Amino acid sequence: MVIKTFSTREITSIIKALKTKNVHAFDEISIKLLKISATYIHSTLTYICNKTILSGIFPDRIKFSIIKSMYKKGNKMNPTNYRPISLLTSFLKVFEKALYIRLTEHFNIHKLLVGNKFGFRKGIATEDAIFKLTNEILNALNNKIVASNMFCDLEKAFNSVNHDILLSKLLYYGISGKAKLLLESYLQNRYQRVHITNPYFNSNTVSKWTKIKYGVPQVSILGPLFLVYINYLPKAIEHKALPILFADDTSILLTSPNNIQMQSDLNLVFEQRNKWFKSNQLSLNFNETYFTQFTHKSKCTSDIQIKYEDKQLSLANETKFLGLFITNNLSWKTHIECIKSKLSLACYAMRLVKPFVPINTVRMIYYSYFHSNDL
Repeated sequence: MVIKTFSTREITSIIKALKTKNVHAFDEISIKLLKISATYIHSTLTYICNKTILSGIFPDRIKFSIIKSMYKKGNKMNPTNYRPISLLTSFLKVFEKALYIRLTEHFNIHKLLVGNKFGFRKGIATEDAIFKLTNEILNALNNKIVASNMFCDLEKAFNSVNHDILLSKLLYYGISGKAKLLLESYLQNRYQRVHITNPYFNSNTVSKWTKIKYGVPQVSILGPLFLVYINYLPKAIEHKALPILFADDTSILLTSPNNIQMQSDLNLVFEQRNKWFKSNQLSLNFNETYFTQFTHKSKCTSDIQIKYEDKQLSLANETKFLGLFITNNLSWKTHIECIKSKLSLACYAMRLVKPFVPINTVRMIYYSYFHSNDL
């Protein structure tokens, strides 16, 4: 692969395409400020970007990130219930987008990404992954075939990526020469520090800068490097099955003529998958990994057991996959009840503030709290 240089027009279009935000990283330059200044600095940015491509050296000064925590669910006193969010420099996002464009061209032209891989790819969204899974389950139920699905959760997947393994995979896919040197430079000498805000005491705590040895930034434009890292996973499963990958959310659907064969198939596939995870230094979160056996009945009591080493998977009659509650009989009741509750709160919020704020603010609340949940 040879990375082509960029024109000033291309860099300008990249800046315009970035989402306008006032949030900034340690350099205190937001995307909004970058866009305002684009006319005066686009030529210089183009020169530096092309110099980076030609030399294979990524600028170290823009590889600093601030980590903030975002609450997910569960006990707020448990640190594992928070998701780390990386605040990256604005200039880094421009460089990453430029590199992402060239890498995407290479992978699309040579058709290097395997099928059934969703997310981070243009024209392949969450809805496609959900439709693929539910459609295959319905076909199995209509043909009176036993269908089971394993919903796997990788533990700190983005943060566990081994740089040496990733670079060897990129080399396998033709990323060599200056392109490989550039990505190696991008991954090396990265630093981060954690910023914690305590609202109860109105205080901020900041850690020291620490070198990053593993992982790729989860909110980075080059986050799709994770897709390259797990690209070969579906082919590592030596069994007729349907794997569906969406970023670090992985599921695998199996169909068998009877429960005895299904148990054998599930255990074989689960063993193959765990061996692949171990060889790539990824680990499965067994507390958030389940299997579901689909049936026409409202509840399922299966005698199937899936074991690996000293751990056993739990049977779940319903699970949440890519924001959708999937039950063992593909009923939408659970999902509708969940959405109904969220939309009710959103309606109350809009009705409460409507007399006091302009219509633009009400519209903003609608898109943030109502429209985003209208699935």
